[in-house]
Amino acid sequence: MDTLANEPAVANAPGDEPKKYPRLAAAEIARIAPYGSERTWRAGEYVVRTGDPANGMILVLEGRVRIVQRDGVGDSAVVVEHGPGNFLAEIGQLAGMPELIDGVAMEDVRAMVVRPACLRALMVAQAALGELIMQAMMLRRAALIQRGRGPTLIGRCNEPAMLELQALLRRKHYPYSVLDIDADEDAVTVLRKFDAGHADLPLVICPNGTILRCPDTMQVLSCLGLLPELDGTRVYDVAIIGAGPAGLAAAVYAASEGLRVIVLDALSPGGQAGASARIENYLGFPAGISGQALTANAYAQAQKFGAHIASPVEVAQLECGPLHRLRTRAGDTIQSRTVIIASGAAYRRPPIPNRMAFEGRGIYYWASPVEAKLCARQEVVLVGGGNSAGQAAVFLGAHAAHVHIVIRGPGLEQSMSRYLIDRIAAQPNITVHAQTDVVDLTGDGRLSGAVLRRRDTGRQEMMRIQHAFLFTGAEPNTSWLGGCQVGVDEKGFVLTGRHAGLPTSTLETCVPGVFAIGDVRSGSTKRVATAVGEGAAVVAQIHGYLAATLAAA
Repeated sequence: MDTLANEPAVANAPGDEPKKYPRLAAAEIARIAPYGSERTWRAGEYVVRTGDPANGMILVLEGRVRIVQRDGVGDSAVVVEHGPGNFLAEIGQLAGMPELIDGVAMEDVRAMVVRPACLRALMVAQAALGELIMQAMMLRRAALIQRGRGPTLIGRCNEPAMLELQALLRRKHYPYSVLDIDADEDAVTVLRKFDAGHADLPLVICPNGTILRCPDTMQVLSCLGLLPELDGTRVYDVAIIGAGPAGLAAAVYAASEGLRVIVLDALSPGGQAGASARIENYLGFPAGISGQALTANAYAQAQKFGAHIASPVEVAQLECGPLHRLRTRAGDTIQSRTVIIASGAAYRRPPIPNRMAFEGRGIYYWASPVEAKLCARQEVVLVGGGNSAGQAAVFLGAHAAHVHIVIRGPGLEQSMSRYLIDRIAAQPNITVHAQTDVVDLTGDGRLSGAVLRRRDTGRQEMMRIQHAFLFTGAEPNTSWLGGCQVGVDEKGFVLTGRHAGLPTSTLETCVPGVFAIGDVRSGSTKRVATAVGEGAAVVAQIHGYLAATLAAA
């Protein structure tokens, strides 16, 4: 059974145990008491159960609780036992996510229950205590992911449906395990146990025992209790479309300043930055940080301050007015006084012959540990010369036999940061093919070759590869703007400030109360730091807009 592909956003070190399972002193318990209420359980009862709605933080006052993590095929492991002064909670409790563990009372238990909303209030009001609790909750989620129990995915690991499900759960920072029927001896036995055949693959067995045969992503999220809930009657101060670095930064700053915030993302928090293997030029991280870890931390911060983050929710249309309305593909309506467009840009699908036939069957638009494992000790082609392409190449170079970077220009200097260029030059198994195009893809069901052509000589070369990664330019995600007359440039990126006809250089569009930040904004610098900076700056401008609107009312 494979759990290595589900790499956690935060790694656990051997010395983390005291931080992961702190024992609170009597004075700290007294400070928590106003936020909770007492409850008791008899020996043998479940305090919490996998898949149940979140209880929040449960602080043990008397008795002992055994924590067990299990999956859908009957595999389980004791994680820890909590006694007086210990608490049950992981980072999902801030957002009211379903429980990931079983907690069984080993003797009669008396505990203090701090519900999710009260837990958020506690962490803001009690800074030092909140830091201790937050650190423990994040380390615990990482440990749960490392152990890999949760839903069990059974199928062929290189099939598109399996890759899609693994990507979904990885983006959700949700623990899972994999049984590859081509590599794991136990897989056939498990299939027989559940009376499943190849037509049922991928098979998903949820921790509650529910069996999903060849499910789509929404069925899996529903089984795990992860479908977002939206309240169409509530009026938000800020609605943010897109949960990449820009959107998450705006959520953190807006929610921490008391604004009612909702964040909607069509996939899951992180955006393109979430797929970056390592970002080494972000301020404050001299050793670098993975995009997943950075955005997971930002996601936790936004939840801490009470932002409502809903994904996957695809916005179909923006309707502008005194009160802006967002219509979703599922038919829900979100109302907000202001809107922040932070929907980013997606990698362009280049017009390579046969490309669509191999998407998910050898063609990828991101490079996560799942794809890295698939191409271990093999040669791969990577198309693109930007920073994301460079980060992916360096990451894949640690797993693949050889990485061939294909770019149309004469070199990387015009489009990539110097540190990445130097890193690529230092790795002997990475080759840059300048002034070159991929002009054809070949294979029978799965990718088996790519045809490269030199732009200067016309010389063609067939490369026998099974994996190609495309990081070619970006197109703005703005099709959902609909009938709202937000101005865009010739490439579809959103115009703001003076470019939108306003008298000052703000992040507001030509539509009052609608702002744009990050990669989707025309003229923006496509860097994580810039996106985060704009996410912080836009909140001050929203305060000004809301104050002016209130004064005019």
